[in-house]
Amino acid sequence: MTRFIAWVNESHNDHPVLKAGLAHLWFVTLHPFDDANGRIARAIGDLLLARADQSPQRFYSLSAQIQRERRAYYDILESTQKGSLDVTAWLAWFLDNLRRALEAAHHALDTVLARTRFWQRAAGMPLNERQVKLLNRLLDGFDGKLTSSKWASIAKCSADTALRDINELVKFGILRRAPGGGRSTAYELAE
Repeated sequence: MTRFIAWVNESHNDHPVLKAGLAHLWFVTLHPFDDANGRIARAIGDLLLARADQSPQRFYSLSAQIQRERRAYYDILESTQKGSLDVTAWLAWFLDNLRRALEAAHHALDTVLARTRFWQRAAGMPLNERQVKLLNRLLDGFDGKLTSSKWASIAKCSADTALRDINELVKFGILRRAPGGGRSTAYELAE
């Protein structure tokens, strides 16, 4: 453990992201504690990634990404630890998960920014509680098609009130009729 800690804290010409992956693997392999070795290994990996970023702020979490892919994580750990000393497959898996963690953070940030821009555009419009509630549902990724009957059900209002709410939002340019139409006209956010 003394050699491991010294290596983690040394600042050689090791690539910092690869060092984070190797430190994670080696700590789990050393397994110095009865419990929590995986959590500590993820924390060490995150520490080294933070050092690599050279920034006090991080908007992604490799630990959370590993937790989402726990089964594959245990599989790659087992095959790496029981195989030869070749860590290529582990590092490839680690880097791929880092990429997915960055993509997830990018997607989350895009969603927050889109939502913020939307509400900035709608700030001066006289919206009622039902409209705000349903618009938030749409911004969160409404499942299926939004019809006036679904609006009435979710907003707990009459079909006529739902249609008035929707028509007002169409007039404001916030909603538009979805392609298709017919008896069950659906509506979507006007981008």
